[in-house]
Amino acid sequence: MTDASSAQRWSGSVALVLASATGGVGQHVRSVARGLTVAGVSVLVCGPAATQEQFDFTAAGARFAPVEIPASPTPADARAVTALRRALAATGVDVVHAHGLRAGLVAVLARPAAPLVVTWHNAVLAGGLRGQLSRLAERVVARSARVALGASADLVERAAALGAVDARLAPVAAPALPAPRRRRAAVRAEFGVAPARPLILSVGRLHPQKRYDILVDAAARWRTRTPAPQVLIAGSGPAYLQLAARISAARAPVNLLGHRTDVADLLAGADLAVVTSDWEARQLFAQEAMRAGVPLVATAVGGLPELVGGAAVLIPAGDVDAVDAAVRDLLDDESRRADLARRGAARAATWPTEADTVTALAALYAELAPEPSTGNR
Repeated sequence: MTDASSAQRWSGSVALVLASATGGVGQHVRSVARGLTVAGVSVLVCGPAATQEQFDFTAAGARFAPVEIPASPTPADARAVTALRRALAATGVDVVHAHGLRAGLVAVLARPAAPLVVTWHNAVLAGGLRGQLSRLAERVVARSARVALGASADLVERAAALGAVDARLAPVAAPALPAPRRRRAAVRAEFGVAPARPLILSVGRLHPQKRYDILVDAAARWRTRTPAPQVLIAGSGPAYLQLAARISAARAPVNLLGHRTDVADLLAGADLAVVTSDWEARQLFAQEAMRAGVPLVATAVGGLPELVGGAAVLIPAGDVDAVDAAVRDLLDDESRRADLARRGAARAATWPTEADTVTALAALYAELAPEPSTGNR
């Protein structure tokens, strides 16, 4: 490995490549772009124009080149490969770092002259033909990248098993949230939640992997409690219409908030945070909740157990009874909620920070390109 002092002095250029993103991957790439730019690295972000509009990588100090990589494979992927190849040729970067399998595959097919790093952010959960194609893409990406970085230990093991020559753990730090702008009472008043009524929060993309159907079904059971908890789900995505119909049919006390930029405020008003996903690496909302001292109930999947340790209530995935029981137990035990809040904040203080993440990446880039070029900056 390159030593830390060399990493801190590395001032080359890197292209960060990502596909269509509305959640954690986009936030992570923006965080990395900002940190690297501050450290003197020249950063080019390549991805869809809509992703740039949402995360504004240029405001973080990066340059941006539009490369339309949709979340799912399409015939347009050939155009994405061509666009990425042109963007890299025009800029002349020292390292290419793709985030996610879709971006990784496009980057591999573009055949960059610079060393390629791919961060694996998600596991392949799809079945059928789509799952087969995704697993084929996994193998191609694993064997083609100079370094495969996994956001959780199971992803590192997966990349190595598929033939990665160099697979390493690279935990993804959640960008620090700003301080809440509103007080707890004001946040709850927005949703008509009385002071004594429990408020339960979940934040994430509305995607089948998140299993918000399980949370909705559990919430429908809580209507009989006095007072009945109110559930807020913040996020956008393809499962919106199905979830809205499920909420209506079950008469569940759940509000779909859409995309929100005030997660810090929502956490300030919440009594519990819940994650019901079938799989996660180091889910950003789980990190945000624990940092904010909000007790967390989460599924014991992927990298979540190693992330939270004993500072959250872990439950099996896909089990509405487990969600129901865990939430009821915590709502009935104020002292346990307070204990989890304290332990969660203490656990969060041990995690790598955004600065740690940037330092580790700079060290990797310095290892792969110890003598960065000086042109095209």
